[in-house]
Amino acid sequence: MSERRIPRPAGAVLIALALCLPPFYLDAFWLRIGLFSMAAAIGAIGLALLSGTAGQLSLGHAFFLAVGAYGYAWLAGEPGPGLPSALAAVLAVLLAGAAGGLFSPVAGRVRGIYLGVATLALVFLGHHVLLTADSVTGGFNGRSVPPLEVGGFAFATDDTALTVLGVPFGAEERLWYLGLALFALTWFTARGLLRGRPGRALAALRDSETAAAVMGVDVARHRSAAFVVSSMYAGLAGVLLALSFRRVVPDYFSLALSVDYLAMIVIGGLGSVAGATAGAVFVTALPLLMTRYADQLPLVAAPGSADGAVGPTEAARYLYGAAIVVVLLYAPDGLHGLVRRARARLARRGPGAPAPDPGPAPEHPAAPVRPKEHTP
Repeated sequence: MSERRIPRPAGAVLIALALCLPPFYLDAFWLRIGLFSMAAAIGAIGLALLSGTAGQLSLGHAFFLAVGAYGYAWLAGEPGPGLPSALAAVLAVLLAGAAGGLFSPVAGRVRGIYLGVATLALVFLGHHVLLTADSVTGGFNGRSVPPLEVGGFAFATDDTALTVLGVPFGAEERLWYLGLALFALTWFTARGLLRGRPGRALAALRDSETAAAVMGVDVARHRSAAFVVSSMYAGLAGVLLALSFRRVVPDYFSLALSVDYLAMIVIGGLGSVAGATAGAVFVTALPLLMTRYADQLPLVAAPGSADGAVGPTEAARYLYGAAIVVVLLYAPDGLHGLVRRARARLARRGPGAPAPDPGPAPEHPAAPVRPKEHTP
Protein backbone atom coordinates (compact mmCIF):
# COMPACT_ATOMS: atom_id res chain seq x y z
CA MET A 1 0.00 0.00 0.00
CA SER A 2 1.56 3.32 -1.07
CA GLU A 3 2.00 6.09 1.46
CA ARG A 4 -0.21 9.15 1.17
CA ARG A 5 1.45 12.35 0.07
CA ILE A 6 0.28 15.87 0.73
CA PRO A 7 -1.02 17.44 -2.52
CA ARG A 8 1.14 20.25 -3.82
CA PRO A 9 -1.46 23.02 -3.38
CA ALA A 10 -2.08 21.91 0.20
CA GLY A 11 1.65 21.76 0.85
CA ALA A 12 2.09 25.29 -0.53
CA VAL A 13 -0.69 26.55 1.75
CA LEU A 14 0.92 24.89 4.78
CA ILE A 15 4.29 26.44 3.97
CA ALA A 16 2.68 29.87 3.53
CA LEU A 17 0.92 29.57 6.87
CA ALA A 18 4.13 28.48 8.57
CA LEU A 19 5.98 31.50 7.13
CA CYS A 20 3.31 33.82 8.54
CA LEU A 21 3.91 32.66 12.13
CA PRO A 22 7.49 33.85 12.95
CA PRO A 23 6.53 37.46 13.84
CA PHE A 24 4.36 36.08 16.66
CA TYR A 25 7.12 33.95 18.20
CA LEU A 26 10.59 35.20 17.18
CA ASP A 27 12.43 38.27 18.42
CA ALA A 28 13.80 41.09 16.26
CA PHE A 29 17.19 39.44 15.61
CA TRP A 30 15.69 36.39 13.92
CA LEU A 31 13.20 38.51 12.01
CA ARG A 32 16.06 40.64 10.64
CA ILE A 33 17.84 37.50 9.49
CA GLY A 34 14.64 36.46 7.72
CA LEU A 35 14.24 39.89 6.12
CA PHE A 36 17.83 40.00 4.87
CA SER A 37 17.48 36.44 3.59
CA MET A 38 14.28 37.22 1.70
CA ALA A 39 15.87 40.29 0.12
CA ALA A 40 18.93 38.26 -0.83
CA ALA A 41 16.72 35.50 -2.24
CA ILE A 42 14.93 37.99 -4.51
CA GLY A 43 18.25 39.24 -5.89
CA ALA A 44 19.68 35.73 -6.15
CA ILE A 45 16.67 34.53 -8.16
CA GLY A 46 17.29 37.34 -10.62
CA LEU A 47 20.96 36.40 -10.93
CA ALA A 48 20.01 32.72 -11.32
CA LEU A 49 17.85 33.64 -14.30
CA LEU A 50 20.72 35.57 -15.85
CA SER A 51 23.71 33.36 -15.08
CA GLY A 52 22.15 29.98 -14.42
CA THR A 53 19.45 29.92 -17.09
CA ALA A 54 20.72 32.33 -19.75
CA GLY A 55 24.40 31.50 -19.15
CA GLN A 56 25.57 35.13 -18.83
CA LEU A 57 28.28 35.82 -16.27
CA SER A 58 27.58 38.96 -14.26
CA LEU A 59 29.76 40.50 -11.56
CA GLY A 60 27.75 43.71 -11.42
CA HIS A 61 24.71 42.59 -9.44
CA ALA A 62 25.65 44.89 -6.55
CA PHE A 63 25.35 47.89 -8.89
CA PHE A 64 21.69 47.18 -9.64
CA LEU A 65 20.92 46.56 -5.97
CA ALA A 66 22.42 49.99 -5.26
CA VAL A 67 20.26 51.57 -7.98
CA GLY A 68 17.13 50.14 -6.37
CA ALA A 69 18.13 51.06 -2.81
CA TYR A 70 19.36 54.59 -3.51
CA GLY A 71 16.63 55.17 -6.09
CA TYR A 72 13.97 54.54 -3.47
CA ALA A 73 15.77 56.58 -0.80
CA TRP A 74 16.10 59.56 -3.14
CA LEU A 75 12.67 59.41 -4.78
CA ALA A 76 10.82 59.11 -1.47
CA GLY A 77 13.08 61.27 0.70
CA GLU A 78 14.42 64.73 1.24
CA PRO A 79 16.44 65.99 -0.57
CA GLY A 80 14.61 64.48 -3.49
CA PRO A 81 11.23 64.62 -5.18
CA GLY A 82 9.50 63.38 -2.03
CA LEU A 83 7.14 61.09 -3.92
CA PRO A 84 4.71 58.75 -2.15
CA SER A 85 6.80 55.89 -0.89
CA ALA A 86 4.82 53.16 -2.69
CA LEU A 87 5.25 54.99 -6.00
CA ALA A 88 8.92 55.57 -5.22
CA ALA A 89 9.44 51.84 -4.65
CA VAL A 90 7.88 50.97 -8.02
CA LEU A 91 9.90 53.66 -9.79
CA ALA A 92 13.11 52.45 -8.12
CA VAL A 93 12.54 48.94 -9.51
CA LEU A 94 11.84 50.41 -12.96
CA LEU A 95 14.96 52.56 -12.63
CA ALA A 96 17.05 49.47 -11.99
CA GLY A 97 15.46 47.85 -15.04
CA ALA A 98 16.23 50.94 -17.09
CA ALA A 99 19.86 50.77 -15.96
CA GLY A 100 19.93 47.14 -17.07
CA GLY A 101 18.34 48.19 -20.36
CA LEU A 102 21.07 50.77 -20.98
CA PHE A 103 23.66 48.06 -20.42
CA SER A 104 21.75 45.40 -22.37
CA PRO A 105 23.33 46.22 -25.77
CA VAL A 106 26.66 45.21 -24.26
CA ALA A 107 25.08 42.09 -22.75
CA GLY A 108 23.59 41.25 -26.13
CA ARG A 109 26.95 41.31 -27.90
CA VAL A 110 29.55 39.93 -25.50
CA ARG A 111 29.52 36.84 -23.35
CA GLY A 112 31.59 34.78 -20.96
CA ILE A 113 34.54 36.39 -19.21
CA TYR A 114 34.23 39.50 -21.39
CA LEU A 115 30.72 40.15 -20.08
CA GLY A 116 31.96 39.49 -16.55
CA VAL A 117 34.67 42.13 -16.92
CA ALA A 118 32.20 44.59 -18.44
CA THR A 119 29.78 44.16 -15.52
CA LEU A 120 32.68 44.43 -13.09
CA ALA A 121 33.25 47.94 -14.39
CA LEU A 122 29.68 48.80 -13.34
CA VAL A 123 30.50 48.08 -9.69
CA PHE A 124 33.51 50.38 -9.60
CA LEU A 125 31.74 53.09 -11.57
CA GLY A 126 28.68 52.88 -9.35
CA HIS A 127 30.75 52.99 -6.16
CA HIS A 128 32.51 56.12 -7.39
CA VAL A 129 29.18 57.80 -8.17
CA LEU A 130 27.76 56.88 -4.77
CA LEU A 131 30.73 58.51 -3.06
CA THR A 132 30.79 61.70 -5.14
CA ALA A 133 27.11 62.49 -5.83
CA ASP A 134 26.51 63.88 -2.35
CA SER A 135 23.25 65.64 -3.19
CA VAL A 136 21.63 62.34 -4.16
CA THR A 137 23.45 59.63 -2.23
CA GLY A 138 24.69 61.48 0.85
CA GLY A 139 28.30 60.61 0.06
CA PHE A 140 30.38 58.37 2.29
CA ASN A 141 27.90 58.49 5.19
CA GLY A 142 24.96 57.49 3.02
CA ARG A 143 21.42 58.60 3.67
CA SER A 144 18.46 57.50 5.72
CA VAL A 145 15.61 55.57 4.13
CA PRO A 146 12.02 56.80 4.47
CA PRO A 147 9.57 54.14 5.67
CA LEU A 148 7.20 52.61 3.17
CA GLU A 149 3.51 53.50 3.43
CA VAL A 150 0.76 51.70 1.55
CA GLY A 151 -2.79 52.96 1.93
CA GLY A 152 -1.93 54.86 5.10
CA PHE A 153 -0.29 51.82 6.71
CA ALA A 154 3.38 52.45 7.55
CA PHE A 155 5.90 49.61 7.59
CA ALA A 156 7.78 51.21 10.48
CA THR A 157 7.46 51.81 14.19
CA ASP A 158 5.15 54.74 14.86
CA ASP A 159 3.66 56.42 17.89
CA THR A 160 0.48 54.35 17.82
CA ALA A 161 1.73 50.84 18.48
CA LEU A 162 0.02 48.09 16.52
CA THR A 163 -0.81 44.95 18.51
CA VAL A 164 -1.98 41.71 16.91
CA LEU A 165 -3.11 38.86 19.19
CA GLY A 166 -1.26 40.48 22.06
CA VAL A 167 2.01 40.80 20.09
CA PRO A 168 3.29 44.35 19.40
CA PHE A 169 4.05 44.77 15.72
CA GLY A 170 7.06 47.01 15.15
CA ALA A 171 9.08 47.61 12.01
CA GLU A 172 10.53 44.09 11.75
CA GLU A 173 7.15 42.40 12.19
CA ARG A 174 5.51 44.61 9.59
CA LEU A 175 8.36 44.36 7.10
CA TRP A 176 8.32 40.58 7.48
CA TYR A 177 4.98 40.33 5.69
CA LEU A 178 6.03 42.86 3.07
CA GLY A 179 9.19 40.85 2.36
CA LEU A 180 7.16 37.63 2.30
CA ALA A 181 4.75 39.09 -0.28
CA LEU A 182 7.58 40.40 -2.47
CA PHE A 183 9.42 37.10 -2.25
CA ALA A 184 6.28 35.15 -3.19
CA LEU A 185 5.75 37.46 -6.17
CA THR A 186 9.34 36.93 -7.27
CA TRP A 187 9.16 33.16 -6.76
CA PHE A 188 6.01 32.62 -8.83
CA THR A 189 6.95 35.02 -11.63
CA ALA A 190 10.38 33.43 -11.97
CA ARG A 191 8.93 29.90 -11.94
CA GLY A 192 6.39 30.89 -14.57
CA LEU A 193 9.08 32.47 -16.73
CA LEU A 194 11.31 29.40 -16.51
CA ARG A 195 8.48 27.02 -17.39
CA GLY A 196 7.26 29.11 -20.32
CA ARG A 197 8.66 29.83 -23.74
CA PRO A 198 11.08 32.54 -22.52
CA GLY A 199 12.68 30.08 -20.11
CA ARG A 200 13.10 27.45 -22.81
CA ALA A 201 14.60 30.04 -25.13
CA LEU A 202 17.08 31.18 -22.48
CA ALA A 203 18.05 27.58 -21.74
CA ALA A 204 18.63 27.02 -25.44
CA LEU A 205 20.87 30.10 -25.52
CA ARG A 206 22.87 28.75 -22.61
CA ASP A 207 23.39 25.37 -24.27
CA SER A 208 24.18 26.60 -27.79
CA GLU A 209 23.58 30.01 -29.33
CA THR A 210 23.96 28.57 -32.82
CA ALA A 211 21.31 25.91 -32.23
CA ALA A 212 19.01 28.48 -30.59
CA ALA A 213 19.36 30.82 -33.58
CA VAL A 214 18.57 27.95 -35.95
CA MET A 215 15.38 27.27 -33.95
CA GLY A 216 14.30 30.89 -34.41
CA VAL A 217 15.40 32.41 -31.08
CA ASP A 218 16.43 36.06 -31.34
CA VAL A 219 19.75 35.73 -29.50
CA ALA A 220 20.51 39.39 -28.86
CA ARG A 221 16.95 40.27 -27.84
CA HIS A 222 16.60 37.39 -25.38
CA ARG A 223 19.99 38.01 -23.80
CA SER A 224 19.17 41.70 -23.38
CA ALA A 225 15.75 40.87 -21.93
CA ALA A 226 17.33 38.47 -19.42
CA PHE A 227 19.63 41.26 -18.27
CA VAL A 228 16.74 43.70 -17.84
CA VAL A 229 14.62 41.22 -15.85
CA SER A 230 17.57 40.30 -13.64
CA SER A 231 18.25 44.00 -13.01
CA MET A 232 14.64 44.59 -11.96
CA TYR A 233 14.81 41.71 -9.50
CA ALA A 234 18.01 43.18 -8.11
CA GLY A 235 16.35 46.60 -7.83
CA LEU A 236 13.45 45.06 -5.88
CA ALA A 237 15.93 43.37 -3.57
CA GLY A 238 17.70 46.70 -3.11
CA VAL A 239 14.45 48.39 -2.08
CA LEU A 240 13.72 45.69 0.52
CA LEU A 241 17.29 45.87 1.82
CA ALA A 242 17.05 49.65 2.15
CA LEU A 243 13.80 49.35 4.11
CA SER A 244 15.34 46.69 6.36
CA PHE A 245 18.59 48.58 7.03
CA ARG A 246 16.83 51.98 7.27
CA ARG A 247 20.07 53.55 6.04
CA VAL A 248 22.10 52.91 2.90
CA VAL A 249 25.86 53.45 2.64
CA PRO A 250 28.09 53.05 -0.46
CA ASP A 251 30.51 50.54 1.06
CA TYR A 252 27.81 47.88 1.33
CA PHE A 253 27.33 47.76 -2.46
CA SER A 254 30.85 46.66 -3.29
CA LEU A 255 32.40 43.87 -5.33
CA ALA A 256 32.18 41.59 -2.28
CA LEU A 257 28.38 41.78 -2.47
CA SER A 258 28.42 40.68 -6.12
CA VAL A 259 30.68 37.76 -5.20
CA ASP A 260 28.28 36.84 -2.41
CA TYR A 261 25.44 36.61 -4.90
CA LEU A 262 27.50 34.41 -7.20
CA ALA A 263 28.19 32.18 -4.20
CA MET A 264 24.45 31.98 -3.50
CA ILE A 265 23.52 30.64 -6.92
CA VAL A 266 26.51 28.28 -7.13
CA ILE A 267 25.85 26.75 -3.71
CA GLY A 268 22.10 26.55 -4.28
CA GLY A 269 22.25 25.33 -7.87
CA LEU A 270 22.50 27.25 -11.13
CA GLY A 271 19.22 27.90 -12.90
CA SER A 272 17.03 26.86 -9.97
CA VAL A 273 14.67 29.20 -8.13
CA ALA A 274 14.56 26.98 -5.05
CA GLY A 275 18.33 26.52 -5.16
CA ALA A 276 18.94 30.27 -5.38
CA THR A 277 16.68 30.74 -2.35
CA ALA A 278 18.51 28.09 -0.32
CA GLY A 279 21.90 29.54 -1.26
CA ALA A 280 20.74 33.04 -0.34
CA VAL A 281 19.58 31.93 3.10
CA PHE A 282 22.87 30.08 3.71
CA VAL A 283 25.18 32.90 2.63
CA THR A 284 23.13 35.63 4.34
CA ALA A 285 22.36 33.96 7.65
CA LEU A 286 25.74 32.34 8.27
CA PRO A 287 27.77 35.50 9.12
CA LEU A 288 24.93 36.92 11.23
CA LEU A 289 24.64 33.72 13.25
CA MET A 290 28.39 33.47 13.68
CA THR A 291 28.51 37.07 14.87
CA ARG A 292 25.85 36.42 17.50
CA TYR A 293 27.39 33.17 18.76
CA ALA A 294 31.06 34.05 18.23
CA ASP A 295 31.84 33.63 21.94
CA GLN A 296 30.57 30.03 21.79
CA LEU A 297 32.40 28.97 18.62
CA PRO A 298 35.97 27.65 18.58
CA LEU A 299 38.64 29.58 16.66
CA VAL A 300 36.28 32.54 16.14
CA ALA A 301 36.85 35.86 17.90
CA ALA A 302 34.08 38.15 19.04
CA PRO A 303 33.51 41.25 16.86
CA GLY A 304 35.89 44.08 17.73
CA SER A 305 38.52 41.92 19.43
CA ALA A 306 42.12 42.87 18.68
CA ASP A 307 43.89 39.58 19.37
CA GLY A 308 44.36 38.77 15.68
CA ALA A 309 41.94 35.87 15.63
CA VAL A 310 39.52 35.26 12.79
CA GLY A 311 36.35 37.34 13.07
CA PRO A 312 32.87 35.91 12.45
CA THR A 313 32.47 37.60 9.07
CA GLU A 314 35.79 36.27 7.78
CA ALA A 315 35.06 32.83 9.22
CA ALA A 316 31.69 32.79 7.46
CA ARG A 317 33.37 33.68 4.15
CA TYR A 318 35.86 30.85 4.63
CA LEU A 319 33.02 28.43 5.31
CA TYR A 320 30.91 29.24 2.30
CA GLY A 321 34.06 29.48 0.19
CA ALA A 322 34.78 25.91 1.23
CA ALA A 323 31.14 25.07 0.47
CA ILE A 324 31.60 26.37 -3.08
CA VAL A 325 34.65 24.13 -3.56
CA VAL A 326 32.79 21.09 -2.22
CA VAL A 327 29.77 21.82 -4.44
CA LEU A 328 31.91 22.23 -7.55
CA LEU A 329 33.75 18.99 -6.86
CA TYR A 330 30.97 16.70 -5.65
CA ALA A 331 27.62 18.32 -6.49
CA PRO A 332 27.85 20.63 -9.53
CA ASP A 333 24.08 21.13 -9.48
CA GLY A 334 24.18 22.47 -5.91
CA LEU A 335 21.85 21.95 -2.98
CA HIS A 336 18.83 21.74 -5.25
CA GLY A 337 20.37 18.85 -7.14
CA LEU A 338 21.23 17.05 -3.91
CA VAL A 339 17.67 17.37 -2.64
CA ARG A 340 16.22 16.26 -5.97
CA ARG A 341 18.39 13.15 -6.09
CA ALA A 342 17.61 12.36 -2.44
CA ARG A 343 13.87 12.63 -3.09
CA ALA A 344 14.15 10.40 -6.13
CA ARG A 345 16.09 7.82 -4.11
CA LEU A 346 13.51 7.89 -1.32
CA ALA A 347 10.70 7.56 -3.84
CA ARG A 348 12.33 4.46 -5.30
CA ARG A 349 12.70 2.97 -1.82
CA GLY A 350 9.21 3.89 -0.63
CA PRO A 351 6.65 1.30 0.44
CA GLY A 352 4.72 1.70 -2.79
CA ALA A 353 7.76 1.14 -5.00
CA PRO A 354 7.92 -2.18 -6.84
CA ALA A 355 10.38 -4.69 -5.53
CA PRO A 356 13.55 -4.88 -7.58
CA ASP A 357 13.68 -7.73 -10.08
CA PRO A 358 16.20 -10.24 -8.80
CA GLY A 359 16.83 -11.49 -12.32
CA PRO A 360 17.22 -15.08 -13.39
CA ALA A 361 18.40 -17.49 -10.76
CA PRO A 362 22.03 -18.45 -11.13
CA GLU A 363 22.59 -21.77 -12.75
CA HIS A 364 24.41 -24.33 -10.65
CA PRO A 365 26.18 -27.31 -12.20
CA ALA A 366 24.06 -30.41 -12.01
CA ALA A 367 25.10 -32.99 -9.43
CA PRO A 368 26.31 -36.27 -10.85
CA VAL A 369 23.57 -38.90 -11.06
CA ARG A 370 24.11 -41.70 -8.57
CA PRO A 371 22.64 -45.14 -9.18
CA LYS A 372 19.86 -45.99 -6.82
CA GLU A 373 20.88 -48.54 -4.21
CA HIS A 374 18.45 -51.40 -3.71
CA THR A 375 17.69 -52.62 -0.24
CA PRO A 376 18.85 -56.18 0.22
